[in-house]
Amino acid sequence: MGMTISELARGAGVGVETVRFYQRKGLIFDPRPAQLGGAKGRRHYGPEEARRLRFIRTAQEAGFTLREIAELLELDSGNDRPRAREMARARIADLDAKIETLTRARDKLRKLARDCAGSSNGPCPIIASFE
Repeated sequence: MGMTISELARGAGVGVETVRFYQRKGLIFDPRPAQLGGAKGRRHYGPEEARRLRFIRTAQEAGFTLREIAELLELDSGNDRPRAREMARARIADLDAKIETLTRARDKLRKLARDCAGSSNGPCPIIASFE
């Protein structure tokens, strides 16, 4: 017998509603009791659903959207490595752009904090910069 939805969710560190959300999006299969021999209407999940759930969570941590994750899952079954590499390169470029933006914001905020600490006269440079 497989895992219940709560066992599947707990094993991946997500909530049951997250699993159901992924099911509605078609990312995780929704096994019917008759398909897996479940009793009393309970659905039971196997290792493939656990693997898919881990895959989804890891891909999300890498910044992929649910649409992109669905495509990656399809590529996994078709072994389309060139497309997977293309998607990874695009994701890396997006992350590099975000890192650059965040680095600029951090550097500006650092300067404002130094300016604020350097003097108690006049308006606060931090607050003034946001006006």
